[in-house]
Amino acid sequence: MPLVDIQLIEGVFDQGQKQEMIRKVTDAMVEIEGEAMRGVTWVRVQEVASGEWAIGGQPLTTAAVKALQKG
Repeated sequence: MPLVDIQLIEGVFDQGQKQEMIRKVTDAMVEIEGEAMRGVTWVRVQEVASGEWAIGGQPLTTAAVKALQKG
């Protein structure tokens, strides 16, 4: 039974986007492991508070990620 964790910074993605991630990740796993495994493929979305992640010692915030999304 596979378990896939998706970790996101809180407030970046809306509920619909998170549900789409869950569907697409599940579909990708089922494509590899077979349709019979769909019912036992777990996908968890975990959100981390803004500023509690860091890259290169610099906190990553919700605002910074949203700015990256806009390009």
